[in-house]
Amino acid sequence: MKKQFSIATLACLLISGFSNSALAASSLRVATFNVSMDATNYAENDKDVDPNGLVNALQTNHPQIKNIAEIIQRIRPDILLLNEFDYVSKAQGIDYFKTHYLAKSQNKQPAIDYPYSYVGPVNTGLKTPFDLDNDGQATGIKGDAFGFGFFEGHYGMAVLSRYPIDFDKIRTLQTFKYKDMPNAKMPIDPTTGENWYNNEEWQALRLSSKSFWDIPVTVKGKTLHVIASHPTPPVFDGAEDRNGLRNHDEVRLIKDYIASADYLYDDHGVKGGLAEKSRFVIVGDLNAAPEGDKKRPDTTDQLLKNSLINSQLTPTSKGAKTTYSEKYAAAYTAYWQARADYVLPSTYGIEVHDGGVFWPTKSSELYRLIKDRNASSDHRMVWLDISIK
Repeated sequence: MKKQFSIATLACLLISGFSNSALAASSLRVATFNVSMDATNYAENDKDVDPNGLVNALQTNHPQIKNIAEIIQRIRPDILLLNEFDYVSKAQGIDYFKTHYLAKSQNKQPAIDYPYSYVGPVNTGLKTPFDLDNDGQATGIKGDAFGFGFFEGHYGMAVLSRYPIDFDKIRTLQTFKYKDMPNAKMPIDPTTGENWYNNEEWQALRLSSKSFWDIPVTVKGKTLHVIASHPTPPVFDGAEDRNGLRNHDEVRLIKDYIASADYLYDDHGVKGGLAEKSRFVIVGDLNAAPEGDKKRPDTTDQLLKNSLINSQLTPTSKGAKTTYSEKYAAAYTAYWQARADYVLPSTYGIEVHDGGVFWPTKSSELYRLIKDRNASSDHRMVWLDISIK
């Protein structure tokens, strides 16, 4: 007897091999994606950066944003962190993206709905009165802001979820002071041998270059803590390595938070980190690679060699593996040849099934979605398929 398949059933079966998503009731797909949806991406040069750049681009049915939406529709994560999504009003930003891009089929892909979302303020572009980059000018922005940015809210973050977010229990550490981390890595000016930051600057400086979020999501009656951040790139500095040291300590903040270090406090003054035996998944562009010419193992080992974290499955792609010759190239998540983006679940209460990086091979029809910087982003989506135990 021949089986009869409806068109809808066939469509589900034929969805790209990238996506056997959370079709199984027990499976949950968690992803991170640096989408480069920030104002500089839509400007000809630095002088033309408009704080409304993302808002304006969204309203033009932008082809790059359509490709990003198509990637999301193909991979179909249940929970997704977007890095470099400017912090603008929800109506003009994340909600507009959901309604006009994700909720509409892109290139014949099934639309996807995220009933729950979270955006919040970030430190990028947030003005200070200091000359933090020591170039002789206190401009208030870019290198002199709490986090590098052209305007407040630049390079923001957003979380999308198909499962309920417990908004009342969200914790953020945007305002946590760098000085309050024990043994923080103060950069030293190599020309003078003195601290890079003077005392007044050090007393004011915030640790997170963007922000740090603990977002509780309720999955089948259990709480999954989505630990989201975007540490500063460990470059664009000098011999003092101030960005490299800050990147290390921003990653350390993740390590200490999941270990519930008692020195921590959130933006409401609540002390400590994550409670013991909590289910969590760390997501984000951490800007730190364990291998290659950009490697910073002292930074990545804080997470990849951490007993609280299950890092056994490294997401990979055939696209990167066949493009680059390095033996670890399959794990690259950025076109500039590094593993920079991570999805790292807790060893407690979570089972890992599979994972991947959206990086089609050059012979694939889907290569058009990542063929160059203008196609979508300089980063690739990374995901894990997990189940809650």
